[in-house]
Amino acid sequence: MRLTRLTLHTVRLPLVAPFTTSFSTQTERTAIIFELTAAVEGREVTGWGECVALNEPLYSSEYVSGAIDVIRRFLMPRLDGELTAETVGQRLAPIVGHRMAKAALEMAVLDAQLRAAGTSFAAYLGVTRQRIPCGVSVGIQDSVAALLSAVGGYLDAGYLRVKLKIRPGWDIEPVRAVRKEFGPIPLQVDANAAYTLADAAHLRLLDEFGLLLIEQPLAEDDLRQHAALSQLLTTPMCLDESIVSAAVAASAISMGAAAVINVKPGRVGGYLEARRIHDLARAHGVAVWCGGMLESGIGRAANATLAALPGFTLVGDVSASDRFYRQDITPPIEMRGGHIDVPREPGLCTPPERRLLEKFTVETIEL
Repeated sequence: MRLTRLTLHTVRLPLVAPFTTSFSTQTERTAIIFELTAAVEGREVTGWGECVALNEPLYSSEYVSGAIDVIRRFLMPRLDGELTAETVGQRLAPIVGHRMAKAALEMAVLDAQLRAAGTSFAAYLGVTRQRIPCGVSVGIQDSVAALLSAVGGYLDAGYLRVKLKIRPGWDIEPVRAVRKEFGPIPLQVDANAAYTLADAAHLRLLDEFGLLLIEQPLAEDDLRQHAALSQLLTTPMCLDESIVSAAVAASAISMGAAAVINVKPGRVGGYLEARRIHDLARAHGVAVWCGGMLESGIGRAANATLAALPGFTLVGDVSASDRFYRQDITPPIEMRGGHIDVPREPGLCTPPERRLLEKFTVETIEL
């Protein structure tokens, strides 16, 4: 294919409730929606993508306005001429970092390629599962009572696994309260790099609760200390922010720093790299699950398909649209019986509804 036009729609989607982690509180989701037009065998096709960078560089070094700048100045010029989705990563490799921006471009190209071929993302990946189980990520609450109410509501809605965000001062007691109130539900915690190795004795207190895993307790750039901490805990160690590529995943596995890996396509540079991490982890007997970045229906649908690969043996964070949004830019992704159906239409997702895209767009850039 040959790219002819890229429109970047910056959208702001209000959340149904504030979402608090160890590093920020979000009340709305700012995202860049990619509308890419390409010429394929003499006809025009449109592909869609989504950049998951946050508005500020708090989860990673990337952020929305920075992603727009690097796409415009450095990434798009490298996609001139004939290309395929499988060659996008190679074309963009000389630009250091900026994986979320690269992932969104690859996603839009892959979506256009699959639509042109009339092929679903599930068929492209070789997915055979018809649906995936749904877990929910519960942010830090104002009180333990509020946390118990939120968790109870999600369990009543049918979610099959609960993840609690934690940070220093909000960890042992909230987890103890949830375990006491709801018994042996599948439960895990996510620290978003809020602790240091000096907190090992405190984190060891989590072992009594029989958690599925503890996610990214230490700094993202320190595999060695995660490996050391994993030897001090019985709770399995899961890495998130640290895993930015298959190469880093291989190092983490060989060092014993990761018994489990959270795969986020945007964080690792795209769905093709995410599949490589899945294949690597599966070959080494390391469990993976699919995380989320509060995606719109565009990224959420693609994540649901990725999570249907056989190595995704743990329940991920691919929740229904209404977990975060009263109104999405695509038809809502719905959960039934604790599961989401794997999309089977051509491409990666259902295209956004134009009226809703326009409603939530705050800036449009044509390239």
